[in-house]
Amino acid sequence: MGKLRFVFLPLLIALILISYNFYTEAAYFIELGDRLLRSGMEGTDIAVLQHVLAKKGFYDPREIDGIFGPLTEEAVRKFQKENQLHVDGVVGPETLESVPQDLISGLYYFDVPQDEVLLLARVIYGESRGESFEGQVAVGAVVLNRVQDPKFPETIRKVIMQEGQFCITFDGQINLYPDRKSLEAARAAISGYDPTRGSLFFYNPEIATNAGWISRRPVATRIGNHVFTH
Repeated sequence: MGKLRFVFLPLLIALILISYNFYTEAAYFIELGDRLLRSGMEGTDIAVLQHVLAKKGFYDPREIDGIFGPLTEEAVRKFQKENQLHVDGVVGPETLESVPQDLISGLYYFDVPQDEVLLLARVIYGESRGESFEGQVAVGAVVLNRVQDPKFPETIRKVIMQEGQFCITFDGQINLYPDRKSLEAARAAISGYDPTRGSLFFYNPEIATNAGWISRRPVATRIGNHVFTH
């Protein structure tokens, strides 16, 4: 019995670790319906929810950021009231069942060409491959925020290749192939998830060599090793 326990216990631990790693790998990108949503949460699924609420006229599309704040809760309550659901501002199975599936279809890649999705993933991988998923999405969000800002070029490719903006374009890291995490972070950013609160710049204060000008810009947030600024 003692020998059996000696063999079984390490095997059980190994299975638990494998299951945990599989779960965390699969949990990078969260689709709408994978979990209950309420105030204070953030993620790709919330960005998609905001897109749906905007299409129904309950949410301002300019406020889509993947963060479940007061505006999102108010919009959910309005959606629930119109559909004669229990009004609590929480998105559970009952509320999700009332969301037309045709509104959700296509809300993860929009009209972004696949080569630009891959290029965005390459930037994310090169600039932040040691960061959390949120930190990687944040780098992608900065690129997309620039696309929307008139001071920067109008496409993902042009923003990334703009001279002097991303060090990975001249140190060769842009040529590294991104892993699954970076690809899903690109997908999340394109879907509208922006944990940076609209930032246009980011830097690592520990290794930045010319951070004087950027360190004087208004700080929006810090995620992992990166500081994000407006």
